[in-house]
Amino acid sequence: MVTKLKKGRGEGADPSSAQLADTVKESAQQIWLAGLGAFSKAQEEGGRVFEALVKEGVGLQRKTQSVAEGKLSEASSRMSSMASDLSSKAAGQWDKLESIFEERVSRALKKLGVPTSRDIDALVARVEELNRTVAALRRAGGRSAPGKTGTDRPAAKAGKVAKTARKRAPRKAAE
Repeated sequence: MVTKLKKGRGEGADPSSAQLADTVKESAQQIWLAGLGAFSKAQEEGGRVFEALVKEGVGLQRKTQSVAEGKLSEASSRMSSMASDLSSKAAGQWDKLESIFEERVSRALKKLGVPTSRDIDALVARVEELNRTVAALRRAGGRSAPGKTGTDRPAAKAGKVAKTARKRAPRKAAE
């Protein structure tokens, strides 16, 4: 609220005080108008400043997202690598355990007298060889000894074959 300045001692007031009052009044009005102008300018430029800040924020958000995605892919890669390493170590340990188990089973079977697959393969090869030899002898026309029938001779050979196969079959360590 504007208050009027009281005039000095009588009607004849000092012209300098009237001038001072006018100057103060004019200054107050200019300050008021400057404030209104500043407010108006702030409203006009506030929109532009706001838009500039939004653009800057969008740019910053994009940079942040790209950095975050890079870090995420890096972390994912590291986790994948670690999982692969753990998997290979576990597979190695499993293979080691499997070989120990196979070795122990093989030793137990050997103690029990169970032939290994190599022993059986050797016997099969020997039987096939003997079958070829018998077939060759039959084709050559080998006759049985006097007093023996043809059926006696293969039975006698079969007994010898079994003894020979047992002697010749190699005893190798179980696989």
